[in-house]
Amino acid sequence: MGEPDVTMLDPVLETEPRAPVRGRAAAGWGRMRALASALRPTQWIKNLFVLAPVVFSQHLLEWPQLSLGVSAAALFCLVSSSIYLLNDVRDRESDRRHPQKRMRPLASGALTGWEAQAALAALLVVSLGAGWRLNPSLGTVLGIYWVLNLAYSIRLKHVVILDVFVIAAGYVLRVIGGAVVIGVALSSWLLICTTLLALFIGLCKRRHEVVLLDEGAHGHRQVLAEYPVPFLDMMIGVLASAALVSYTLYAASEEVVRRVGHPTGLLLTVPCVLYGFFRYLYLVYRKEEGGDPTQSILTDRPMLANLFVWALMVGAILYYHDRAGGW
Repeated sequence: MGEPDVTMLDPVLETEPRAPVRGRAAAGWGRMRALASALRPTQWIKNLFVLAPVVFSQHLLEWPQLSLGVSAAALFCLVSSSIYLLNDVRDRESDRRHPQKRMRPLASGALTGWEAQAALAALLVVSLGAGWRLNPSLGTVLGIYWVLNLAYSIRLKHVVILDVFVIAAGYVLRVIGGAVVIGVALSSWLLICTTLLALFIGLCKRRHEVVLLDEGAHGHRQVLAEYPVPFLDMMIGVLASAALVSYTLYAASEEVVRRVGHPTGLLLTVPCVLYGFFRYLYLVYRKEEGGDPTQSILTDRPMLANLFVWALMVGAILYYHDRAGGW
């Protein structure tokens, strides 16, 4: 008789060759986590701007319009994630010299370039295709949004001032996408307020980068050398003032007063907006934040509480009078 099969007698010996399989599985999960991080889901909150037309046109409680708005916001999440991947692929070398961005998956080597490019292509095809199927106008807006960000990644981010305007245009396109998908006329006031707010946030972001990188700012991105801090401070002050005045004029406009059926209307929310701007300026100048607006807002309890109160007040003002028959 031959020698007995030791793998039949010792289960430990039988399972040892499978260790590399477990190792590959763990590596695969690591790649998936790295890809999920590169998509930056925490930044998707920016796409709530898509729902602004749904809210302010008083269609939030109507399921057909709300579902269209949510679908459009989801598609913007996919498109924006493809743009994050594009930027990370192009900027991975300069990101490695950045004290914070060097931890991103591509810059750190946790994700390879071809993996990011494959995910980018898949996200782009799915989002643009679904956008055209949902609404051709929305598909057009999504396409413009992606092309604009492609131009930003290749060239426009190196052009002083224009780079911030491109960032602001991304927010405006989100609002336009939300309006076209539900078929409502876009308020000029909403466009003005969105543009000014986005420019304000973009300049605060630039200021954070310049201060954080100090003398090495031009080494990370050449255009940062064109943004002296006093120049940024002046523009930030101008935009904060303009945005506050615009929101106040919008809240007091005949259009809003007629819609809500009360002379004070959205004017009641102006103190919340004032506090929000002042608090954000405090975070930028005192806490040296602003590089990641989403992070700054979501991790600051006073800012979150103020945002919650503002949303509650807007909801009550825009929707309560319809159900209650007046104030």
